[in-house]
Parts: sequence; C-alpha cells; structure tokens
Amino acid sequence: MSTPGPEVTPLLTIGAVAAMTGRSASAIRYYEQIGLLPEPVRVGGQRRYDPATVRTLAVIETGQRAGLALDEIKVLLSASPRDPAAIERLREVASRKLPEVVALIERSELVRGWLELAARCECPDLDQCPLFDDLALPGGSGAKRPPARTGLSAVSARLGRWLPGSAIGRRVGPATTTRRYYAPTWRPAPRR
Repeated sequence: MSTPGPEVTPLLTIGAVAAMTGRSASAIRYYEQIGLLPEPVRVGGQRRYDPATVRTLAVIETGQRAGLALDEIKVLLSASPRDPAAIERLREVASRKLPEVVALIERSELVRGWLELAARCECPDLDQCPLFDDLALPGGSGAKRPPARTGLSAVSARLGRWLPGSAIGRRVGPATTTRRYYAPTWRPAPRR
C-alpha cells in the first residue's frame, strides 16, 4: 500500500480568479504590480494563482467599499497569515479613518440641508437670497453680514420669509429629534 502524500491544491488561472471574484484581469495584474497581491507562479508563461488569492481579493474589495485607500489596504495585507498583529493594524487603520468618515457625513448633511433649502427658495434674485449671506457650507467665508445664529439654522431662519409655508426642519438633539416650525409664505409687494 502506498501512503497518500500531501494534497496538492490546483492553481487558478487569472481568468478563473477574475470569474470567482468579479474583478477584471487587468485589476488583478494592477494589484500585483502595486504589491497587494504576491507575484504568481508561472506555468508555461501564464500566471497561476493560489486559491488564497480569492480571499485576498475579497479583503481588498471590502476595504475599498469601506473607504480605505489601497495603501491602507496594503498595510492590512502586509501581516503574515495567522499574525495577531493584523487585527491590531485593522484597528489602527479604522481608528484613523473613522474621524474622516464622520467629518464627511457631517459635511454631506450640511450640503443636503442647504440644497433642500435652495430647492424651496422663492427669492426674487440671488442678491436677496439669504442662502448666500453666510455660506452655510463648510469652508464658507465672506459673510455679507454676521448672523445672530450660525450655519443652516441661521440661513433657514432668514430664508423663512422667502419660503412657501412649508416646514423647515432643524436638528436640536440626537439624529431622531427634530423640531419643526413653519415659515411664513412670501408674497411680493402689491404693485401701485
């Protein structure tokens, strides 16, 4: 009787890896070029990948969907297999990235609020529109006059005279708590 040897795992072609992961062959070659994937073995001049490459590509895709840059993903992948330091690297990258994402969400909420107000604006022209008195968007400067309040709440309060009688929401606490008040309807002055 012969003793069975170690089981040999078949290597995958680039087409097979691409089909299994939904990535293009050119993307896989790019990840090799920048060092996210190890250099594959060559059989008859063709690339052959270890089946573990499929998992590595899943990690890359998940990292990209989470907003990580390829350099940050490379840091995560640089740990050797079964290295407990990999989880520590994940925590470090996440701790660095989280404040960026929180700031991006806050900015997006301000932009959305400004656009909602702008979509309902019935000002006669831009010179009279309070949306442009103090730029409520982050990084804004050059206020025409300092408002009593700041940000979108100040703009919405001043814009109230130009908005039709619809509700204007203003956050006053947690994301689920909103106070609503109704702006008066703007009507042009009667012609004489």
